[in-house]
Amino acid sequence: MYLCSRKRKVLSDRRIDIVICLSLISVLAWAEADSTAVDSLLEQLRIEEVTVTARRRTEPVLPVQTLEGERLHALSTNSVADAVRYFSGVQIKDYGGVGGLKTVDLRSMGTHHLGVFYDGIEIGNAQNGVVDLGKFSMENLEQIALYNGQKSDIFQSAKDFGSAGTLYLRTRRPRFEQGKNFNLQVSMRAGSFGLLNPSVLYEQKLTEQVHLSASAEYQHAHGRYKFRYRRVMPDGSVAWDTTAVRQNGDVSAGRAEAGVFGYMPRGKWHVKGYYYQSEKGIPGAIVNNVWTNAQRQWDRNSFVQGSYMQTLIEGYDMQVSMKYSNDKMRYLNPDTTLMYIDNSFLQHEIYMSIANRLQLSGKEALIRGLRGSEAEWSMNLTADWQWNRLWADLKEFVYPTRNTVYFVAATQVDWRWLRAQASILGTYVNDKLGKPSVFTHDAAENRLVWTPAVFFSYQPYLKEQLFLRAFWKQNMRMPTFNDLYYTDVGNISLQPERCTQYDGGVEYSKQWERGVMREVRVKADGYFNQIRDKIVAIPKGNGQYRWMMMNIGYVEIRGVDVNGGISLCPVDELILSANLSYTFQKAQDFTNREEITYGGQIAYIPWHSGSVTAGLNWRGLSVNYSFIYVGERYHNSANIPQNYEQPWYTHDMSVGYEVAFKNGVKNKGRETKSQVVPKMSFAIEINNMLNQQYEVILNYPMPGINGRGIVRITL
Repeated sequence: MYLCSRKRKVLSDRRIDIVICLSLISVLAWAEADSTAVDSLLEQLRIEEVTVTARRRTEPVLPVQTLEGERLHALSTNSVADAVRYFSGVQIKDYGGVGGLKTVDLRSMGTHHLGVFYDGIEIGNAQNGVVDLGKFSMENLEQIALYNGQKSDIFQSAKDFGSAGTLYLRTRRPRFEQGKNFNLQVSMRAGSFGLLNPSVLYEQKLTEQVHLSASAEYQHAHGRYKFRYRRVMPDGSVAWDTTAVRQNGDVSAGRAEAGVFGYMPRGKWHVKGYYYQSEKGIPGAIVNNVWTNAQRQWDRNSFVQGSYMQTLIEGYDMQVSMKYSNDKMRYLNPDTTLMYIDNSFLQHEIYMSIANRLQLSGKEALIRGLRGSEAEWSMNLTADWQWNRLWADLKEFVYPTRNTVYFVAATQVDWRWLRAQASILGTYVNDKLGKPSVFTHDAAENRLVWTPAVFFSYQPYLKEQLFLRAFWKQNMRMPTFNDLYYTDVGNISLQPERCTQYDGGVEYSKQWERGVMREVRVKADGYFNQIRDKIVAIPKGNGQYRWMMMNIGYVEIRGVDVNGGISLCPVDELILSANLSYTFQKAQDFTNREEITYGGQIAYIPWHSGSVTAGLNWRGLSVNYSFIYVGERYHNSANIPQNYEQPWYTHDMSVGYEVAFKNGVKNKGRETKSQVVPKMSFAIEINNMLNQQYEVILNYPMPGINGRGIVRITL
């Protein structure tokens, strides 16, 4: 039997050889007859040279929430602030209107403890420390990521280690399909409140290694909307109930940015320029039967930034980042019955960072003798320098300048089921005054503050995506220029506001390539935060019209964040998905036992909040629904009936459809597809479908039911 099978195998191999030879003879004969056809065939068979490099995939050590791709743009959002509302542990302070101020409070630690990074470099505001997320458009973003603690990658700038939480905004990088040298996208949004929002994005492949991206956008809206204003007294009686139109909420804003992106065999670089200019009305609070305000604000923000990352030798990476920004703001209050104000502020900032990563053991270790080690151990040494200057036309202004140096040493170990990180950040601050005033004679004293952090992630079963994690971190935020030097309000004796974070959580996810169920993920974190030396404004002297900044606050925050998601594919090309986020927080003010505020839930922090999003995608059709809930809360740490705020919720929905136009081009008698396939998409959004009347901030009514339409053409 063995000999028979052996003979059959030999005969079979000979038949294969004969077939191959005959095929080659046929191809050569055909080639002699039609060399053009052969050239076409070889062109189709030719494979471009591709170099693939990748690091070992690692799960994040710290809890992270992300919105990206189709899910990000499917949400009914006007700005980054609207998108961040869907993250757990986040409270948005929205002062109403299309152009109203929108800030983020993460886990009740305060807006100043959240760092906002745009393409890897932090957006600064030395004047008041607040970043208005309403200024940033969704049109050019491809990912929003929110980290508690800090980003999981130790190879980053020192400033990344300095915040209690970080929000990363990553803009779109050029990507080109095979055979394409450019991308073009034109969009138009129009909707309620007189909204007109055209935008354009153009990407060009200059060379295989250098790509160009440019985008521009304009937004205009009159901002008027009807609202119902109703107040109920503690005894249940209605104080007033009326309907009015929100005034002075108009906005006109333009944004333009351009970037060049370069790629090298062992590195990459990019340079980006950004410009934003706006004029908007400030609707103001509705108090004392005043229904309209006349305050105006003009903003002009511009910056140029870039980064260069290179693997110099095996096991040693270096990253250099630089930025210059110029921000101008003018505020006008023409109401002479209160106080006429017309002030301008101008900020300059220069920032530089050099990060160095050393791979001490593992496959890419700097020392060859340690490359066989199964454990990967790396270290990061980074130094940052930042220079800030503030000019204002206030009387007796001191024109402060600040030099800040950040230096950090961080290490990370990856070994089978364990990942651990540790870091220590040193922050040195030196302030100088351009001109002393009668209120402020000297600058604040120099400060050097050390803030350590430790993070762990444990994977009990290597074959399962189950992770247990915990971290402890200290951080601080320096007093801003307004805190220290604002005329007759600032206090140069202020201490840095300190925060200590404790976090423990679990995360599980599973994916399937076939079947109805495609993905399940769930994660939960419990945390405890302490804020010491909290900077607050208190009355100065006997009068309530004069204020001073003081370190008198102490807050404790206990909470739980829960996130879950599921993805289904019941039939081919039909994807169903749903995501849930929930937050419980008990944020108490323990500043003074003698005050009524002692032990009370701090202002505007609900005990319960959450969101639900669901989506359906089938071929070019998409249907998306979202629900946001914010529970009961108080607008003051004195938790008395007069300060009670009712829960609010909104339902939003959008429907979109995308169609591709496939063009055919005749090429030497044969039909081939064009390299450019135009696409057009349409979407309709309806927000606050139940027309709920609510306020995020007391006396700042939000819009009722509203909608918009979107048309987008892509080449």
